[in-house]
Amino acid sequence: MTTPESTHENAHPAPAVVSIAEKLAGFTEQWAPHRIARVNDYEVKIAKIQGEFIWHTHEDTDELFLVVSGTLTIRLRAGDVVLNPGEIYVVPRGVEHCPQADGETAILLFEPAGTANTGGEVSDRTREPVDA
Repeated sequence: MTTPESTHENAHPAPAVVSIAEKLAGFTEQWAPHRIARVNDYEVKIAKIQGEFIWHTHEDTDELFLVVSGTLTIRLRAGDVVLNPGEIYVVPRGVEHCPQADGETAILLFEPAGTANTGGEVSDRTREPVDA
């Protein structure tokens, strides 16, 4: 016997495949986060960056960085972390950091929905994510 929960018509639709490369090709603006997926209460965002961001913290959440292309330096008061394509680093909540990229770098971020890209700081780099 089947229950309404087990019938095919009530199943969730298959999620769409997202091409990070295609999404990155769809914009040129730097330091502007683009939302490409949602996972529960989290957002997966991509951005193109070059130069130095601002020093900031996220008091309530960790922040995951994954480098898609280029090289990212995450400046920390305790010392720099350098990431190459395919590498990730998690900045723990409350740790002040400053992302920096000498050449154009593409990154993927994973963080709770509503997380400001500049943490508690407000600057000309503060941006709301847009859907890619």
